[in-house]
Amino acid sequence: MFKYLKRQWKYFVAKVSGRAEANADPKVQLEQAIGEAHSQHKRLKEQAANVIANQKQAEIRLNKKMEELGKLNANARQALIMADDAAKSGNEQKALEYTSAAETIADKLISLESDVESLKSMVLESTQAADQAKASVKQNSRLLQEKIAEKSKLMSQLDQAQMQEEMNSAMASLTETVGDDVPTFNEVQEKIEARYAKAKASAELQEVTVESRVLEIEQATANVEAQSRLSELRAELGLDSGAQPAAVEAGETQSQPTEG
Repeated sequence: MFKYLKRQWKYFVAKVSGRAEANADPKVQLEQAIGEAHSQHKRLKEQAANVIANQKQAEIRLNKKMEELGKLNANARQALIMADDAAKSGNEQKALEYTSAAETIADKLISLESDVESLKSMVLESTQAADQAKASVKQNSRLLQEKIAEKSKLMSQLDQAQMQEEMNSAMASLTETVGDDVPTFNEVQEKIEARYAKAKASAELQEVTVESRVLEIEQATANVEAQSRLSELRAELGLDSGAQPAAVEAGETQSQPTEG
């Protein structure tokens, strides 16, 4: 039962996290990632500073021990010289005292030399650690700068992606049905084009009718002008008082009523 509840809880957490991830603003997440990178770099610098500080302290302690070692060496030599001078002058008591002092200084030298060797090893190790810390900070600083530069690039890509998504949505809205009562852009376009084509066809038919009437009028006018011209020619030929053409006379004869 416990395993089942634990598994269900993990499933619930993953589901909620997935929803939150899907609804999260990429720009905010990117800023958070860069902020975390800055924090990590700051912590790394603090750790490196502690390592370098330990190395500096070890160097200071070693230098002090080296100075102390130098003084003890000088004191030991001086004690031996003074013991030898006292022995040469026949002062055995002082010679013994200086020799004893030299031996005491020699004991301190041995202990101090051991400390110096230990400090030398410590300084060497701390120097290596400090060098590694400096290199780590330098490398992380370079990586951080690369992330900052990559952030600007990602921001630009994100803006372009959002713009393209909006364009895709706008283009899709022109072809997709908005609702049951709202026609698509293509449907409206087809209706307008069909109405325009019908109106254009009606206009062309109207133009054909007008043109046919104009042609009839022009033809009638031409006929009148032709008859007038023929009348002028008959007058010039003196045919107005003469007999009409046979076809005309025949027509008139046929049209006259017969007598008795």
